[in-house]
Amino acid sequence: MIQVTDTIAIDERELEERFVRSPGPGGQHVNKVSTAVELRFDAARSPALPDAVRERLLRLAGGRLSAEGLLVIEAHRYRSQERNRRDALERLIALIQQATLVPKPRKATRPTRASKERRLEGKAQRAKTKGLRQWTHRDD
Repeated sequence: MIQVTDTIAIDERELEERFVRSPGPGGQHVNKVSTAVELRFDAARSPALPDAVRERLLRLAGGRLSAEGLLVIEAHRYRSQERNRRDALERLIALIQQATLVPKPRKATRPTRASKERRLEGKAQRAKTKGLRQWTHRDD
């Protein structure tokens, strides 16, 4: 079990790792060794996640989410397969921990009278500055 928070623990069998060749520069080593890791986690159907956390996680995942609801994390920062595995797992845990935080609801506010006046004064000053730049033709 991978402990994410005090209440959330993910079973290792829910994670699937695939090792692929790392993209980018690196010479001969990068062309023959599969050090990059593709970590797959079925976030949409995981029994370990509460519904509210699952919804926030799917929203946070963005482009890392497949059409089937699989969260795919690619790690190729390091030259070592083991360090990339650790990096991918740490990034998954960090993403789930971020999804556990309940966002503070926004309170609707209105601008104060003073802020409205400051805005209008600023606009008037800007208009005056631009008006001084205009070239006028004089008949002398």
